[in-house]
Amino acid sequence: MKDQNFRYIRFLYLSFLTFFGSGLAPKAPGTFGSLATIPLILLIAHLNASFLFVLSFTSALTIVACFVAHYAQKKEGVHDPGWIVIDEVIGMLVTWLFVFPNTNIITLTFVFIIFRVFDIIKIFPANWADKNIKNGAGTIIDDVISGIYAGITLLLLQSFRLIA
Repeated sequence: MKDQNFRYIRFLYLSFLTFFGSGLAPKAPGTFGSLATIPLILLIAHLNASFLFVLSFTSALTIVACFVAHYAQKKEGVHDPGWIVIDEVIGMLVTWLFVFPNTNIITLTFVFIIFRVFDIIKIFPANWADKNIKNGAGTIIDDVISGIYAGITLLLLQSFRLIA
């Protein structure tokens, strides 16, 4: 019975951390996790969620993800594996918060591309967090920081009227 309970718990944390399997893509799981966030953003927008709700949801998701990632990484004996993409989901949500509630296709394309660029290049302190925080928070926080950089970049592009 104990083994069956662990399998159920493992299924739950893997579903959460892989964002329902998008992190299991054989190549570029972070890109697939980021792309899989777009329907979530569209759902949130369709529900007319307030900025405060999205901010609270993203904050709560970040806290839960830090704990779940820490637990899973300990159980699986890994650190920051590619299949954990809930951090990309959070990073995309953070990026979108800067242009909330805009969901036109051009803006969402920029949210995706700019977030992916910052997530890949990891500008300080994202690179520091990625290398030095050796728990679940280290897996998640670098993407939050990258999301902030991406969001600021989107605001700058909007202020110069380079995107709507």
